[in-house]
Amino acid sequence: MSTVFGVISLASMIAVVYLSYQSGGNAHNGYGLTGVLSTIFSFIGLALGMISIRDKTCFKFFPVLGIIINLLVLGGVSLILYVGSIL
Repeated sequence: MSTVFGVISLASMIAVVYLSYQSGGNAHNGYGLTGVLSTIFSFIGLALGMISIRDKTCFKFFPVLGIIINLLVLGGVSLILYVGSIL
């Protein structure tokens, strides 16, 4: 489940960044809301990955993949916020 949340978050962040770039940097309010929801999904996916990696009966590949994807999305959001605060 954490992998699913990670893929949804990653796809939505890629779409938001691409659409903002296409409009010349003029992001609509909906893009910001999508970014916030993507961040929330990433935190939920990260928590689910941490919980499911402790489970002895499930495979470890998908929880680890979900943790990695969600950390990448959270890092990307942090980078966007950091660069936006500098500029």
